[in-house]
Amino acid sequence: MIHDDTSLSEQLILIRECNRAIGSTDKRSVHIEGLLHRAFSIFLLDQDGRLLLQRRQAGKYHSGGLWANACCGHPRPGEATGVAANRRLQEELGITARLKYQFRVRYRTRVSPTMEENELAYIYFGRLDQRPSPNPAEIDEISFLNLQELRDFREGHPEQMAPWLRHYVDNHYDQLASSARRLP
Repeated sequence: MIHDDTSLSEQLILIRECNRAIGSTDKRSVHIEGLLHRAFSIFLLDQDGRLLLQRRQAGKYHSGGLWANACCGHPRPGEATGVAANRRLQEELGITARLKYQFRVRYRTRVSPTMEENELAYIYFGRLDQRPSPNPAEIDEISFLNLQELRDFREGHPEQMAPWLRHYVDNHYDQLASSARRLP
């Protein structure tokens, strides 16, 4: 089992509800204390219009072994969110993609008995035109589902899905579908 301990000291951007940065602190503290912070989520579609999903590496400090969208992460202090999104695509999937910002999602959810996500997440979409090379420290497996299959998976196996992806499907499905249709 690989553990994600080194990334827990990474500094995340703390924000007010209006998305104004007010400082930074380490990832572990942010998630234990449930502090509002800036984040991003990436949805990648293949040539058949299917979404790339990743099963998070089982040893991740939270939500290990659960299915999530292509890539998620946090910009670092002084780093633009779009730049951070491209950085994480390279770190997690070994690829680059032209990402298009679509919308923002504000959510708060418990991800473990001792950790909470409290995020304003920028949602990006892009086309997958390279073969992913998943980083085994981040990802155990990848898969592809169309949006309806993703919704069906949410209904049939919610315990296998990361809390944020459940939130997106439950509360932003129409925005996800619209964003997918708008990609060239």
